[in-house]
Amino acid sequence: MDKFVKLTGVAAPLPVVNVDTDMIIPKDYLKTIKRTGLGTGLFAEARYNEDGSPNPDFVLNKPAYQNAKILVAGDNFGCGSSREHAPWALLDFGIRCVISTSFADIFYNNCFKNGILPIKVSHEDLDKLMDDASRGSNAILTVDLENLEITGPDGGTLKFELDEFKRHCLLNGLDDIGLTLEKAKSIDSFEKSNAASRPWAA
Repeated sequence: MDKFVKLTGVAAPLPVVNVDTDMIIPKDYLKTIKRTGLGTGLFAEARYNEDGSPNPDFVLNKPAYQNAKILVAGDNFGCGSSREHAPWALLDFGIRCVISTSFADIFYNNCFKNGILPIKVSHEDLDKLMDDASRGSNAILTVDLENLEITGPDGGTLKFELDEFKRHCLLNGLDDIGLTLEKAKSIDSFEKSNAASRPWAA
């Protein structure tokens, strides 16, 4: 998993409440277990017209936001089913950070396991960031995970809070497998001593 230390990029505004995982990645795209290629299906029902052409009114189709790395969204983002394809699709599109006032628990935890930083902010701070994100190509935010800060295009800075364990995992690029491998020496040592003391169990 890629480390997340500091991210600077265009932030796209999505002022929609209760965006569920089916909106993030429709069920038609759940046939694959690969984490790549799902970016084309991200928000598919809103991004594309019935004939498959891009919907010019959807934010991620607008020229200023086609390479967005940050999403500023409404309350309760990621609700609905527990599909892990939702963070996969966001990541494959290029989004590494989602900012909202609240997230569904399963989606929130899945983000950390896939290298995406979900940030919870107050409604007041979200209004400010949504305004920043509405500046088109000037909607540049910097998210500094080491210092727990978000810097807007005008230089203003907002602080945010994050569980220290989750912060450690993102800063070091550790998913569940990576966390296990951190204990590799201890695991090897235990297996050797266990085999020596219980040779019949080997």
